[in-house]
Amino acid sequence: MTVSPLSHLDALESESVHIFREVAGEFERPVILFSGGKDSIVMLYLALKAFTPAAIPFSLLHVDTGHNFPEVIDYRDRVVGAHGLRLHVASVQDYIDRGVLRERPDGTRNPLQTRPLTERIQSEKFDAVFGGGRRDEEKARAKERVFSLRDEFSQWDPRRQRPELWNLYNGRHAPGEHVRVFPLSNWTELDVWQYMAREHIELPNIYYAHQREVFRRNGMWLTAGDWGGPREHEVVEKRQVRYRTVGDMSCTGAVDSEADTIEKVIDEIAASRLTERGATRADDKMSEAAMEDRKREGYF
Repeated sequence: MTVSPLSHLDALESESVHIFREVAGEFERPVILFSGGKDSIVMLYLALKAFTPAAIPFSLLHVDTGHNFPEVIDYRDRVVGAHGLRLHVASVQDYIDRGVLRERPDGTRNPLQTRPLTERIQSEKFDAVFGGGRRDEEKARAKERVFSLRDEFSQWDPRRQRPELWNLYNGRHAPGEHVRVFPLSNWTELDVWQYMAREHIELPNIYYAHQREVFRRNGMWLTAGDWGGPREHEVVEKRQVRYRTVGDMSCTGAVDSEADTIEKVIDEIAASRLTERGATRADDKMSEAAMEDRKREGYF
């Protein structure tokens, strides 16, 4: 009997499913970070596939900046309801209202997510936190292992990362510590889109080309909104755009695009020479080590 070799998508799927099952057997209180963005959508889909026909043994956690795209929040709530999942929401706005955090002069709230995230992890005693980070996104994320140990302050130290040989993962941690787990570590942006096409996974419509009111700031097309844009000299115009990644509206840029179907998006990404975060995320351009600095503080 001849056994057909696995396709590269089958191999990636198998690895991710194995990681979910490994965490379920090794940890007591795992949680999945879920924002309604494409990577967290694929991650949740893989978790559902890993445990079907049973329910997934994890709840979801979203750090809500208050500046999220409405289409993405609507999608998040629909998915949670459709699968009967439990969703924890850590609100940046709550921290601002209580005076614990202060608005930044540039209006972006992405860097403000760290404290709500880490405090919710500690209060709920989550010992494993699934994130949708991929190694192709950004150089600091390329340093991550699949199991990334965080100390009692949720801080990341690259020198404490453990070797991962032959898909053997070490989840050992001291009381108060936890492990960030990245099931999509070996996926690329193109892999994610090809997998969504193969599995017919629904996405928020802002990932496809559409008419939108945007304005230019720091070389990016940002969506006009109550978060602080546009400023007096910034001109709003309607353009055909789509989003490659989804985060805080104040720092996530759209790209000019005619890709209104998943097949066209795949063709567009295959031809691109810029990573999605490098092209469209202002928070990663604050300094050469912006992402690594935030990860050391406890960020995703």
